Amino acid sequence: MKVIVIGGGPAGIMSAISSAQNGNDVILIEKNKTLGKKLLITGKGRCNITSSLNINDFIKNIPGNGKFLYSAFQNFDNEDIINLIEKNGIKVKEERGNRIFPVTDKAQDVLNCFIKELNKYKNIQIRLDTKIDKILVKNNEVIGIQTLNEKILASKVILATGGKSYPLTGSNGEGYKIAKLLGHTIENIRGSLVPLTGEKVLCQNMQGLSLRNIKMQLKDVEKNKKIYEDFGELLFTHFGVSGPTILSSSAHLLRYRDIDRLLKERKIKLIIDLKPALSNEELDARVRRDFEEFKNKEFKNSLEKLLPKKIINNVIELSEIDPYKKVNEVTKDERTRLVNLLKNFEITIDGFRPVEEAIVTAGGVSIKEINPKTMESKIIKGLYFAGEIIDVDAYTGGFNLQIAYSTGFTAGMNL
Repeated sequence: MKVIVIGGGPAGIMSAISSAQNGNDVILIEKNKTLGKKLLITGKGRCNITSSLNINDFIKNIPGNGKFLYSAFQNFDNEDIINLIEKNGIKVKEERGNRIFPVTDKAQDVLNCFIKELNKYKNIQIRLDTKIDKILVKNNEVIGIQTLNEKILASKVILATGGKSYPLTGSNGEGYKIAKLLGHTIENIRGSLVPLTGEKVLCQNMQGLSLRNIKMQLKDVEKNKKIYEDFGELLFTHFGVSGPTILSSSAHLLRYRDIDRLLKERKIKLIIDLKPALSNEELDARVRRDFEEFKNKEFKNSLEKLLPKKIINNVIELSEIDPYKKVNEVTKDERTRLVNLLKNFEITIDGFRPVEEAIVTAGGVSIKEINPKTMESKIIKGLYFAGEIIDVDAYTGGFNLQIAYSTGFTAGMNL
């Protein structure tokens, strides 16, 4: 069988490998001059290959249609991708949060492993710098593709063009247009694992400040309901907030009912516990010790041992304590207000950054129109999908890359 794979990212590469293993003649087409351009920026250039979690736990970390992936994960799991990487010369290591990285901390080394694996198969032809015009269909069945220069006939076409995040890597959403022209439904395209916007002046005052080991939650104040809670790192930016906890929270927030209205009406709050290791009583005792040490100083000069410098002015302003008041004149009520502020530092969230800035794309080709056991279209025979183009997305931690490997491998199989 002749198979064409469109897209040279992780999903497309695994599709080509899987298909070649099954004896097919494969043409892997990539519009960039190199394969795996987006892979090189994953994990901040280190490539978070996958997660060490039991594959059954993966579904819990995929808020975007995770159950659709059961069969794909059974076909190719995290142990399989680790074995593939290691047999091509790169050892892996496990870090905090079950994250698997190459020991070299270089995404390029992971990409080199994929290219080495591709080169083992004489029945894989790689065509770079090649753009697809359309997929050719006759009687609801794939017959090939049309590039800008030629027509290539094939019995099977795998569409693995990625989503719409990081368009400079080639993920510009063109795969959605191709699928839509063939009759597929494209679910609402949004950024997932994306920074959040809110209270620009407040956040700009703290721009560049990274808070570690904090507890955060996103809350719907209209319903007094917690949307998401996490513990870890958070970063203040010129537009709002980012960092691992925020990126993961965005995957929940974008799916929350009536979210657009709630954001517009400023009813979503980010609540940060700046001192999660201390109870209110323990934090009050800590503040009293500091106040005793700095009792002859002005309040504005009493918090440097307790808080990072960049956040102090905001804390002082929000505490409504006179910054020039002597510390020994701060009342018990004022101190209680300060403690409550440190345990519940609030920022109003009013939106998401653009999808182009997201790590992954939520939305895409509807899973209702894809056979989960094969990744074949239910509309066009011989058309398959793999990776981010499908309406599935996960948290940070290697889950999205595993989705790419597993759906790619499945799409490439002969079933």
